[in-house]
Order: sequence, then C-alpha cells, then structure tokens
Amino acid sequence: MKYLHIDDINLPELEVYTKLSEVQLLRYFEPDIGVFVSESANVVLRALEAGYEPISLLVEDERLEKEARPVIDMIENICPQEIKDKVTVYIAGHELLKDLTGYALVRGLWAVLRRKPLPALSDFCKNKNKLAVLYDIMNPTNAGAIIRSAAALGVDGVVLTSGSVNPLSRRSARVSMGTVFQVPWTFGEKEDGPGTKLIEQLHSLGYTTVAMALTDDSVSVDDSRLKEAEKIAIVLGTEGDGLPKEVIKACTYTVKIPMQHNVDSLNVAAASAVAFWEILKD
Repeated sequence: MKYLHIDDINLPELEVYTKLSEVQLLRYFEPDIGVFVSESANVVLRALEAGYEPISLLVEDERLEKEARPVIDMIENICPQEIKDKVTVYIAGHELLKDLTGYALVRGLWAVLRRKPLPALSDFCKNKNKLAVLYDIMNPTNAGAIIRSAAALGVDGVVLTSGSVNPLSRRSARVSMGTVFQVPWTFGEKEDGPGTKLIEQLHSLGYTTVAMALTDDSVSVDDSRLKEAEKIAIVLGTEGDGLPKEVIKACTYTVKIPMQHNVDSLNVAAASAVAFWEILKD
C-alpha cells in the first residue's frame, strides 16, 4: 500500500473523486466492470467485508489514524498482496479537500472500489422468497433508505428496473448505511416505456407480485392472502408518479396502507418499511 501526501487539487488521479459522474464511474474500465466511490469509514468497511476490491483511498490528514485506520487495517488483513500493492492512500489537509470537493468530506474518508458483475434475474432469484422491486426509483436517498429497510426487515433481495438509480451511487450507499453491500441486488432487463416484462418474469419464477399503490381495487397491507404466498415480490414506484398503470394491472395484488387524518400517501421509503414489516413478518 502506497501513501501519498498531496497539495495539488489538479492531480489526474483525483478526478475519480471529484469530477467523474456516476455514469462515468460505471464505465471507468469499459468494457470491463467499472468502479464506485464510497463515503465514510463504516460504509467502506461494509464494502470491504462484502468482498469489493479497493483501488484507492482519499483521507483527511487529521482523520488518518481515527477514521481511516480501521479501513487500512482491514485492507491489510483481508486483501491479497497483489491488490494491497496497488492501493494508494491519498492524504491531504482539510482545506484542500474542502476546496476540492466543494463541501466538507464525509467523516474524512472516501474510497474507490471496483464493482462486481451482477447476476441475471433467474439466477439471482434462486433461494429467495421475499423480494423488493424498485420500479424506476431514481432518487438515491429513497433507494438507499428502502434498501436499509429491506436489510432490517427480512427482504432476501432487491431487484431494480433499468430506470432506477444504481445502489452503489455515493448517496444511496451512504443513506443505506452500507446495507447495499449486505442485501443482494440486481437489475432487470432494460424495458422501453412502462414495460411489464419484469413482472411477467417474476410470475414465471413463481412470485406473487404486490404493487404498492392507492387504487379503488387495492387490498389492505394486512390482507391475510399476502402472508400465504410462498414467494412474494413487493413492487415500489417512484416518488410522486408512483407505479405506471400497466405495471399495477400486471401485478397479482394492488396493496395500500390505511391512512388517517386525510393523509393521502407516505414517502416511498417510509411506505416500504411499513409494507416489509407487515407483509413479510412471520
């Protein structure tokens, strides 16, 4: 592992932290698998525990021994020598990093790690009875919060449509408190428009699909039929627009959460926690 103290914000090596978009990070080694940036020691530690390969660290000098040391020690302890030899730890003062990023670094530590290949849906669904489906959820905060609830409340895996944010985006991973590295997830095939191919695939794999939506023919979230399903997939739509009508119609059930005080709906992340708890509990 190499340590490099930096005092130049224009180093090309720092562009991965400061200038590249999430799409550019995803395509960083194209056609090979790309990279992602994680923020804060706790999130990076969970990524390492899940087997993601570190490429570099960016650390505030005053945080090196406190926040960064557990991360560095884990890299030393679990990574093969050929990987450790390639990891660079960039160290800089607070003011430089603040100027470089435009805001204070999250707890003084970022890391660049290599992504992993994602399994096809049919392989992913093996031995998974409880799924959450994120349908075109682009808000990284909502996606991260949903995945955190999924981890806490017994979801076996998360499937995302191609129109959803990547769970390894910086904000999603941070909001999830690193649970994006603990709950298995994958993307379905790309669909044009409000397609129902993913729902049909889930049906062919034996899942009862549950669309979370407020419609006239909705059943309550505590309906006993939901608990009787051997394999179930809870489908959640984007904030505001919700699920497309075609998707709702294609699902086995449409489910609503009873509301009081004339409240018409919950934030999708809050609704996911209620649905996971009520539908999936034994």
